[in-house]
Amino acid sequence: MPDTGIRLSQMEGVTQVRLDRPPVNALDLPTINAVRSTFETADSSAPIILTGTGKAFSAGVDTRAFGAYSGAEKADMIRAITRMVSAIVSYPAPVIAAVNGHALGGGFVLMLCADFRVVTDDIDAKFGLTEARAGVPFPAGPLEVIRHEVSSGLLRRLTLSSEIVRASALMSEGLADQLASPDQLQSSAIQAAQDLASQPAFAVVKRQIRGNLQKQLKALAASGKDPLADQFSTSG
Repeated sequence: MPDTGIRLSQMEGVTQVRLDRPPVNALDLPTINAVRSTFETADSSAPIILTGTGKAFSAGVDTRAFGAYSGAEKADMIRAITRMVSAIVSYPAPVIAAVNGHALGGGFVLMLCADFRVVTDDIDAKFGLTEARAGVPFPAGPLEVIRHEVSSGLLRRLTLSSEIVRASALMSEGLADQLASPDQLQSSAIQAAQDLASQPAFAVVKRQIRGNLQKQLKALAASGKDPLADQFSTSG
């Protein structure tokens, strides 16, 4: 069985989902499907920490793999990305992003899918919605995520310029909830997961607050409708 680049572990009542595709934890189709499946089949009462290996959280879509896919495979990957983000956002228990390093493009979107975001304070870590520069526009699901999570002016600036920002900017713009040193990132994420999960009404309030986004993503995932995917469906 091929390696999907996902590592699972349990600690202190928390499930950790770790992206492990060196060097930058880029997302190919098997990894995207594995992340989705993990969230769909996990114990829905247990909080999940999503993190990466090494100096990157995720650099987003594996552009080399994407470029090598057939048209039908590219369309499948685009639709799979929407199913993945739908599974993450719809997970009932707390989802914490332990952002250990660079989060670019689809990696930035993964961070935004989380309910709580603990980000490394490493000054070398880079963050941005760089799809325009990478040459891979937004699938329908990620487009809904960023529209819900990023204010309109900031969204325009980040997406159209592919601007790279630092962790301090994520905090000042409300896109990160906590900064932590690299050696404290994991413990901070576990504490956040436990704190959120200890609230008896968390799941209900999550549905109240993120329910509209959940419904939109589920509808997109179920329909498979995506103008970007349609561009590749009939190509070679």
